[in-house]
Amino acid sequence: MSSSTTPSQETLLKARIKVPQHIVYRTFPSETVVLNLQTGKYHGLNPTAGRMLETLERAESVLEAATVAAGEYDQPQAPTERDMCQLCTSLLERGLIEIDEEDGAG
Repeated sequence: MSSSTTPSQETLLKARIKVPQHIVYRTFPSETVVLNLQTGKYHGLNPTAGRMLETLERAESVLEAATVAAGEYDQPQAPTERDMCQLCTSLLERGLIEIDEEDGAG
């Protein structure tokens, strides 16, 4: 496993996020349960973080996901971007998401 440094907020906002094949998740009313099939570890996300994860997986970039979330939750853009980047950092550190290195190739 790599111990790379955490990307800056500016870098994250431009990045496309993907959920690796060995990560599965399921959303329930009170939480989203994320399972790493390689380690067998479960992780729980609150409903907002679970919805943000779903949005991240579908968006072209973290910035796009933050824009969608800001609209859905009727929140200002800048704090939503910060919250989305904090979630990404936490999920990256736990190996539950990856930055899609193949995005933008044309």
